[in-house]
Amino acid sequence: MPVAGAQAPGRVLARRYRDALRMTREEVLELIRSHLADELELDPERVQLGTRFREDLAIDSLDLYTMVQELEDTYGISVPDEQAVKLVTVNDTVEYVLSQAGGH
Repeated sequence: MPVAGAQAPGRVLARRYRDALRMTREEVLELIRSHLADELELDPERVQLGTRFREDLAIDSLDLYTMVQELEDTYGISVPDEQAVKLVTVNDTVEYVLSQAGGH
C-alpha cells in the first residue's frame, strides 16, 4: 500500500530528468568545482574549464571515479568506463554531462 503523500518512483525520476534538462554549463562546472575543491582540499578557483585532472590537479583514479559517481547520481546519467578515461579536462566533463542530460 502506498504511503500517503509519497510520489511514485516514475514521477520522481521524471522530475529529476526535467530538472536535468534545464541545467546550465555554469551549474555543471560549479558542481565539479565544488566536488574537487572538497575532495582535494584546494581553492575552487583552481578548477577552470581548461584544468586538466591529472596534470594540473594531480587527481588519482579514485578521485576521478568518485567525481563520476557524483555526476551520475546528481544528473541521472551514465558514464561508461571507456568514456570516463576520455575525461581529461574539466571542459571534457562538462560537455559530456550536458550532452547526456540535454543541458545548454
